[in-house]
Amino acid sequence: MKELIEKVYKTAAFYQAKALRVLRGHWFDWTKPRLNRPIFVVGCSRAGTTLVYKTLSESAHLGSLHKETHDFWASLHPLEERGFDSHVIPPEAACEADRKAVSRLFYSHTGKLRFVDKNNQNGLSIPYLHALFPDAYFVYVKRNPGDNIHSLIEGWKKPEVFGLWAKDLPAQVNIEEGKFRRWCFFLPPGWRKYLNASIEEVCALQYRAMNAAILKAKALVKNRWCEVFYEDILVEPVGSFTKVFAAVDVPFDDSLRRHCQVVLQNPYNAFSRVGIDKWKASPNREKIERILPHVEEVAREMGYGQS
Repeated sequence: MKELIEKVYKTAAFYQAKALRVLRGHWFDWTKPRLNRPIFVVGCSRAGTTLVYKTLSESAHLGSLHKETHDFWASLHPLEERGFDSHVIPPEAACEADRKAVSRLFYSHTGKLRFVDKNNQNGLSIPYLHALFPDAYFVYVKRNPGDNIHSLIEGWKKPEVFGLWAKDLPAQVNIEEGKFRRWCFFLPPGWRKYLNASIEEVCALQYRAMNAAILKAKALVKNRWCEVFYEDILVEPVGSFTKVFAAVDVPFDDSLRRHCQVVLQNPYNAFSRVGIDKWKASPNREKIERILPHVEEVAREMGYGQS
């Protein structure tokens, strides 16, 4: 009987939330509210962006879908329109119809005029996002190349979680002689040249391309830009998030402080216990040591110095 009652409550809550979204959508169409100062969390996949996004989503001042939005952004500008060249959406693609679609989605789901969003492709398209929302804030999460590439390699072993649909790509993935047959995470410019490469070469390409694109966009965004080292969060989560919330002009209240005090006890999307320089004790160490020189320049620009 208890299970039946719980199921009824869950079903009722689901339809109530759906009805509320519909009502908010109609209200949006009628009143045309202008959403302001959205926050986009960017960084390479497996850099700690989910940790930052989920923590920002805890704020009562921000609307959040509490999930990644790849499919939504892809629906605005499908990969096939650009010949599957990459997940870069050019700034000239920004238009009022896009802004309205994004605003309506977040307002109808959250009822907030300010939102936070994250997916592992938007870092390649900051100029486009900035053109859509000139008052947007960007939070750039950085992670040292050894650990980030290690985590990317481990993620590529989970294509059911991080893989793009093979049927959607006009190329056969044959990385490491077929060990990896489904492309994972995002398509950086030049990805086709790596269809038969080693996994560490592919992950180094993704790390280099994503971080280089984000660093290039920094000058465009200027004073609405925040950078945080993932390693700093692991050492001092409360202090690090205090700075992040201040940088994006969101109150950091006692509830958020308590959340940050324990957030590392159950990290989001972590494959294993969180830590720094995990790659040095991993089976991927030799692969990563070979590839580190390929990302040394961008890592230095990120602030990591000698890898």
